Amino acid sequence: MSLEIYLDLFSQPCRSVYIFAKKNDIQFDYKKISLFEGYQYSEEYGKINLLRKAPAIKDGDFYLAESVTSCSVAIMLYLTEKFHTPDHWYPADLQKRARVNEYLSWQHSTIRPHGSKMMWFKLLIPKAFGTEIPKEKMDNAVEDLNSSLNLFEEKFLQDRPFIVGDQISLADLVAIVEIMQPVGAGMDVFENRPKLKAWKDRVRAEIGAELFDEAHQAIFYAQEAVKTMDPEKIEHFKPKILRYFLS
Repeated sequence: MSLEIYLDLFSQPCRSVYIFAKKNDIQFDYKKISLFEGYQYSEEYGKINLLRKAPAIKDGDFYLAESVTSCSVAIMLYLTEKFHTPDHWYPADLQKRARVNEYLSWQHSTIRPHGSKMMWFKLLIPKAFGTEIPKEKMDNAVEDLNSSLNLFEEKFLQDRPFIVGDQISLADLVAIVEIMQPVGAGMDVFENRPKLKAWKDRVRAEIGAELFDEAHQAIFYAQEAVKTMDPEKIEHFKPKILRYFLS
């Protein structure tokens, strides 16, 4: 099998690629990696992705990598073109495609960092690194996430079943994996948001409940998994993470 995909399903972009490939019956060699154990910094992985991010793909002698902000979009667009996936994922219609692009361009500086920060602030930093988050920083982070979710509902979802209209697209897939991230930290972002919850239920149904839940196992059990993390394997991340989030 020539197509290899390197994934850690704790990562939101990795989940979107995994779901997309599985849903579209794309045959690939699943290379399971652990970002927390630092595999991305290995010499072997450096040959796959010099950017040291996941996901990444190797298709014969062609390599395509996740960057800091692409959120796996480049990889999914490549798979869309190569495997001629159904049009609704990335519509040929000019205006529908523009709507997908509009969301993908917006989310990487809003929903993505704000949802991810909840996982770090509420679970990983206090439980794995033993460092409490100052109340002001936590309050600001929650406010940022709620503001992004409000915009998502009011601007991008509105009263439509999905972001583009009546059918699921790459925009919905990228959105759901990011919005699910805080759930792993015990934060129910769907509580008191009936529109958001109804959308999530529709996306899960379209993806298929079994595939959706399989892809999110690492999130559903994150609070248990953090208890068994090997401190020695994650210690090298601590200074960088604390400097990034708390300095």
